[in-house]
Amino acid sequence: MYTLMIIIHVVVSLALILIVLLQTGKGAEMGAGFGGGSNQTIFGSRGAATFLSKVTTGAAVMFMVTSLSLAIMTKNRSNSVIRDTAPRAAAPSAPATAPSSPALPAAPVAPAAPAVR
Repeated sequence: MYTLMIIIHVVVSLALILIVLLQTGKGAEMGAGFGGGSNQTIFGSRGAATFLSKVTTGAAVMFMVTSLSLAIMTKNRSNSVIRDTAPRAAAPSAPATAPSSPALPAAPVAPAAPAVR
């Protein structure tokens, strides 16, 4: 059920993005920018709602319903990707023979003399 709700939520989200991008804004006509008569209605009523505005409203309502449903379903889920406690690190193993004195650096080795024939 949870996976199905996520799939529906993603599909509705993509549909909402596409629907909004398909719509033209108020005042997008050419005359609105140059003082034409249509710019008086930019902030006024649009008249009858278009098909795209109705679909946008439906998709927005569906998006809110799926968002709230997923929030409630996630709250009630018992498993989580976040752990309550951090996993314990493995304790480092002690060396097999513990040196009684601190280790000294190795003395430099003198190069071998070349053989004479």
